[in-house]
Amino acid sequence: MKQSLKRIIPVFLWKRLSDLYWKWHNRGRHLLAKFISPRWAGSRQALSEFHDRHKGQRCFIIGNGPSLRQTDLSFLKGEVTFGLNRIYLLYPEIGFQTTYLVSVNDLVLEQCADDFRTLDLPKFITWRARRWFSKDARTIFLDTDYTGPENFSDDAAGRVFEGFTVTYVALQLAFYMGFDEVILVGVDHNFTTQGPANTAVVSTGDDPNHFSPNYFGKGFKWQLPDLEGSERAFRLARFAYEAAGRKVLDATVGGKLKVFQKVSYSDLFPGD
Repeated sequence: MKQSLKRIIPVFLWKRLSDLYWKWHNRGRHLLAKFISPRWAGSRQALSEFHDRHKGQRCFIIGNGPSLRQTDLSFLKGEVTFGLNRIYLLYPEIGFQTTYLVSVNDLVLEQCADDFRTLDLPKFITWRARRWFSKDARTIFLDTDYTGPENFSDDAAGRVFEGFTVTYVALQLAFYMGFDEVILVGVDHNFTTQGPANTAVVSTGDDPNHFSPNYFGKGFKWQLPDLEGSERAFRLARFAYEAAGRKVLDATVGGKLKVFQKVSYSDLFPGD
């Protein structure tokens, strides 16, 4: 059938129809599901309750880089924190959970769905992963997207660009929640494993790129980072925060990211 159609439809028109189909397959079907899903409506209502909840406060976004092993996370026990992806592997060691958890990577969510569902805290997860989390009452779905346009959203209830890194999604959520000051820790912006950006690979041994060798351990399928793409996104975040009279600071120990103002992690806790 497909070959018959290709013989009678001009090449340019076939390509256009093919592009439209895949756009529908990758995006449209998710949009349609939102309109008919009570679960989506519930997420919208839950998300609205976080708007400006933390207005004027500060928060920490905790990345997953090896530098966390050089960071005394006990200082963050009384702070509002965003954890990313598999940060929960550290919870038993540090003795507390992050306030929130954010994850939008399909490979991470599919392979770790059982882990995520056991966590009793607000989890902000991409709508694409609804098949694994539709019955999880602590999951709040986000309409995240990794295709263009590249922008920074001040309304997390709308479309949220993923910016090639879950950290960027957390920055948009923090903005939506009203934080005046957002501090990054563990965002090393440096990977030992090399290869074409966004390529899916399977780990063959211990993970050298994160705080734990088991983070993306042997047999785990993951995507290589797009550091240039994430830098573009981070610059959008910096401009948005500055335009609103807010700021993003980077307290990562030895981090390679140069977009945000660097600060000393220990100086953030003068009373301790």
